[in-house]
Amino acid sequence: MISSNDLKKVKQLADLLLKSKYSIAFTGAGMSVASGIPPFRGENGIWSKYNPQILELSYYYSQPARCWKFIKEIFYDKFQGVKPNRGHYALAKLQEMGFIKNIFTQNIDNLHQDAGSNRVFEFHGNTKYFKCHKCNKSYPLYQINLADNYPKCPECQSLLKPDFIFFSEELPHQVLEKAYSDSEIADVILVIGCSGEVYPANQIPYYVHKMGGKVVEINPQSSLYSSSITDISIQAKSQDILNNLVKFLKEMKGQNYEK
Repeated sequence: MISSNDLKKVKQLADLLLKSKYSIAFTGAGMSVASGIPPFRGENGIWSKYNPQILELSYYYSQPARCWKFIKEIFYDKFQGVKPNRGHYALAKLQEMGFIKNIFTQNIDNLHQDAGSNRVFEFHGNTKYFKCHKCNKSYPLYQINLADNYPKCPECQSLLKPDFIFFSEELPHQVLEKAYSDSEIADVILVIGCSGEVYPANQIPYYVHKMGGKVVEINPQSSLYSSSITDISIQAKSQDILNNLVKFLKEMKGQNYEK
């Protein structure tokens, strides 16, 4: 149930997007909670139950079997069959309608793409792919035998690494460059389900704010952005807010409107 105050804020957001020339979305772990994927941080987060050392790059290379046991359990057993939630589909619809240009995500679950979004830029990679640290070849998940002691390259039998960012790894430069170039021209950024704690991706909303853009936060909890740069804060579930946002925009401009 959405409060009347939150509905007023959704209408404010709809008005902002109607007037916007370039809006982007920035999503975090909270976006996927309704799909059954817990966040990494917080009281019930993944790192409250597992040792983060399993994602230390050097430790993974030195102890692949030990790390893979838990990596497989977290990212491939528990989350197998996870589907996009209504928020993912609503955000894809906003992109289809032309209100959101690009989606920048810290998530590695591929749910934006599964929901139909295109122009998705992933800061931290994707669980659906693996990369060989020796021959540098990449493979989709379906080609990998997850039941091995650790994943092996089909070509050279060397250790494969899931193609998402481990601790001590640098973020992909092309994604960071695109995020900062978009931040320079974005007049609105939707910050959805982000704690604001993960550097350097967390700097993007700050940069939009610095360049004069409006920061709209959709998150049931307060974040590091809430009391510093947020222009509109909607503390509610993203799937409810985004679906109402699509509804308002359709009502304002008609069912077949494309910006």
